[in-house]
Amino acid sequence: MRTRNTVTAILMFVLVLSFTIGGTLAWLTDTTEPVTNTFTYGDINITLAETTEVYKMVPGNSISKDPSVTVESGSEACWLFVKVEESANFKDFMTYTIASDWTQLAGVNGVYYREVNAVTEDTKFDVLANNQVQVSDTVTKEALTALTEATYPTLTFTAYAVQRDNIETAEQAWEIANPQPADPSQNPGA
Repeated sequence: MRTRNTVTAILMFVLVLSFTIGGTLAWLTDTTEPVTNTFTYGDINITLAETTEVYKMVPGNSISKDPSVTVESGSEACWLFVKVEESANFKDFMTYTIASDWTQLAGVNGVYYREVNAVTEDTKFDVLANNQVQVSDTVTKEALTALTEATYPTLTFTAYAVQRDNIETAEQAWEIANPQPADPSQNPGA
């Protein structure tokens, strides 16, 4: 029994000793401040504006016409497009030239594009060279007076923007900006 008491006493002594030593030891520790990651979103905002509103055709004259696309402050890098649509008779009366810093989109009539870096302030891009259209000098008074409200020549502009990140080409961006409706003849169940 003495051996058992001795073993118990030794165990008790070791236990008391470990609590005494453990309670007096200091461990080196450290903690960081939390780092919170907040994910916001990028955006692209554009406007299309024009200051001139009255257009009177006089043979041989240039008419002030200043459509411009503005990429607004804070916008991400983008593919910027402008689509120019002419009435069927437009070329019978007038011509125009697109500003030189736009590129014709291959295979798509009337669509021009440019690459724009992210902007920190509103950035304006003129669409037409010299902000004007030219009336043909061969237009006659008879041709002009034969026009009606329904047949006046028109020029229509529409602007589009698509993020540039992760989109390799202007053609890909145009497909995203201007998706074509599905051809119902390709889907017999429609």
